[in-house]
Amino acid sequence: MLKKVGHLSVPAIFLRLYLSGPLLFILLFCSAPTLAAPKADLWDRWLAHDPQSTGTVDHKPWGRFLKANIVRGSDGVTRLPYATISAADRMALDGYLARLAKVPVSKLKQTEQRAFWINLYNALTVSVILDHYPVKSIWDIDISPGFFSVGPWGKKLISIEGVKVSLDEIEHRILRPIWKDPRIHYAVNCASIGCPNLQTQAFTSENTDGLLSQATREYVNHPRGVRVEDEKLVVSSIYRWFAADFGGKDHAVIAHLKRYAEPTLQRRLEQVSRIWSHGYDWALNEVH
Repeated sequence: MLKKVGHLSVPAIFLRLYLSGPLLFILLFCSAPTLAAPKADLWDRWLAHDPQSTGTVDHKPWGRFLKANIVRGSDGVTRLPYATISAADRMALDGYLARLAKVPVSKLKQTEQRAFWINLYNALTVSVILDHYPVKSIWDIDISPGFFSVGPWGKKLISIEGVKVSLDEIEHRILRPIWKDPRIHYAVNCASIGCPNLQTQAFTSENTDGLLSQATREYVNHPRGVRVEDEKLVVSSIYRWFAADFGGKDHAVIAHLKRYAEPTLQRRLEQVSRIWSHGYDWALNEVH
């Protein structure tokens, strides 16, 4: 499994360092601190909102796309049939993104903004996969700028209010730092088996809180999210990459997991005090 470091895998980082010069590779490899995912870095420009706003964003086209295409497997993972998505559905997705680009998001209330950014992230991710399909993993889409960047996360994909934004910026500079809600990690989908499920309906101002909790429970109680083997806790790498969002220390992460765990898992979590191991499956979440 690849470990995500921002939008670059550890093997890819080492390869590029080596290609830039063996001596540089040795120096950086020996002295570098533990690599980690991006920190929440607030983009002040997107703090603007109007608490009195009655404006809404129409996410129905995205909801119809999801309803028409998502397949929930017997393993509990939701997938998309990227190879067979119809031309009409693809046009509808493109039209939906074009309309989101015209939304005056800073003039909306924050609950409306939160749904906007989550849906935008997920719709953009699906669009990127369709643009580059066939691929076996989102990592294969190497469009991010910069020598040390791979994947699509750093690419400016859309303009909102005239400002170009990337997937990384939506997640790490807008959603995470503004709302400071660990459940955000269960809402944004990276088109991978190891990721929390792409939900079967669009987020809205009214349903977002409920959907966030539902998505959290789904993932925490699925083996790819959390499992206890021989009294050893194995978790998704999400809980390592973004440990700070879940409280930082192992005991805080475990407390978060207990909050959403079903009774059987909750009892098993009582038997552990630290995270023993973690992993992540970056295979594309496609229907074969």
